[in-house]
Amino acid sequence: MKLIADSGSTKCDWMIVGEHGNKIAKTMGFNPFFHTQEFIETQLQDNAELMSVKSAIKEIYYYGAGCSSSDRNQIIRTALSEIFTNASVVHVAEDLDGAAYAASGHNPGIVCIIGTGSNSCYFDGKQVHSRIPALGYVLGDEASGAYFGKIMVSNYLYNLMPSKLAVKFFDTYKEDKESILHATYNKPNANVYLASFMKFASANRNEPWIKQMIYDGIKTFAEIHITSHPEYKTVPVNFVGSIAYYFQDQLDKVANEMGFKVGTIVKKPIEALVDYHATTNVEV
Repeated sequence: MKLIADSGSTKCDWMIVGEHGNKIAKTMGFNPFFHTQEFIETQLQDNAELMSVKSAIKEIYYYGAGCSSSDRNQIIRTALSEIFTNASVVHVAEDLDGAAYAASGHNPGIVCIIGTGSNSCYFDGKQVHSRIPALGYVLGDEASGAYFGKIMVSNYLYNLMPSKLAVKFFDTYKEDKESILHATYNKPNANVYLASFMKFASANRNEPWIKQMIYDGIKTFAEIHITSHPEYKTVPVNFVGSIAYYFQDQLDKVANEMGFKVGTIVKKPIEALVDYHATTNVEV
């Protein structure tokens, strides 16, 4: 039995792959920048679906945010090994690898993640090539949920959000300056908190102010990340994440203006990852 995981900073999808069918499980997202081995183990132990099959899992393929160095990957790998003690294969890799397998399969392309955070790579059909660093939600993460959430709350607090939209924003969240600042600066996982405001953007996606905000953010992302890959005009530019999925109009507008072709858009890559691992042996 295999366990395949796709983890962002907000949530993690787990697919339990067995001979008689697959079963999905969900947990919070894990990021070794923010979460310890012990914390991850505790969260896994609280999940009934995963615990019901823990002794049957023989292979684990985990793709996650923050898994970009051997030290950080070891935090995840050790936690998984402590829980799934019969797993002889515990493969931990960056979320970009999972995104590339899900969105590009075996075909070359540029692959972009636009979720709670954001990142990009060139995938040659076998290997991921990162050419520009991901700087996280404080310094980077352009076009991500955290990025747009920061724009929305700051414009709301500065009274720069259109008044009609600002009333909707307050009615939706009932948050004021003090509660927003407390959640941003004093509570853990501020990036997840900021990204939670994307529900408001999605619900009001036809508002001109929201449309312009999304367009500007995607264009900034494209100027920094997509154009860093010399192949961006010759191969498809594929996307993983709900922002690309729900705001494809703005994405297409940026693509047309900048001369790249939008390829596959995958809202949630877990199903495609299962298909990939069913036909491909990943080097561990």
